[in-house]
Amino acid sequence: MNTDKLFELAFYTLPAVVTGLVALYSFKNFSKNDEHRRRFMLMRENQKQTLPIKLQAYERLALLLERINPSKLLLRVPPVNDNKNDYQNILIHHIEQEFEHNLTQQIYVSDESWTLIVTAKNSIIQNIRKTCLKADIVNADKLREEIMTQLFQTESPTQIALDHLKSEIKEFLS
Repeated sequence: MNTDKLFELAFYTLPAVVTGLVALYSFKNFSKNDEHRRRFMLMRENQKQTLPIKLQAYERLALLLERINPSKLLLRVPPVNDNKNDYQNILIHHIEQEFEHNLTQQIYVSDESWTLIVTAKNSIIQNIRKTCLKADIVNADKLREEIMTQLFQTESPTQIALDHLKSEIKEFLS
């Protein structure tokens, strides 16, 4: 008789245990899905807030590259006298000033983009210094002319960095 009662108890208990386990499993899945949904919504909200800031950083860095591009820099910054060394120093000062003004933008772009921007800046400065050291460069106008001539022969480092920034933005927005 005891075994009949045990079977009867098991017969009633087993469905309750199975139902309880199914409910527990369903609750865990629901909780996990809800957590994923909350994370997704939070991430989407964060992207809504950070996207304009990132785009503004890319815009500012594009402007930096345009402003330190030698062809535009030489037109914007005329020599104050005939001394080539003075003009070299003025040009380098403008480049450094533009760069320092935009230093904080590096936190919004990839390391690769920032490295290209720094490399572009350093290449331009190095090119100005090398050109100024040439013996046939006797005054500021000759320095300006020689730098412009060199620009037609090679691709500007600022253009390389700018192209990379543009491609990074396209990847970022797609």
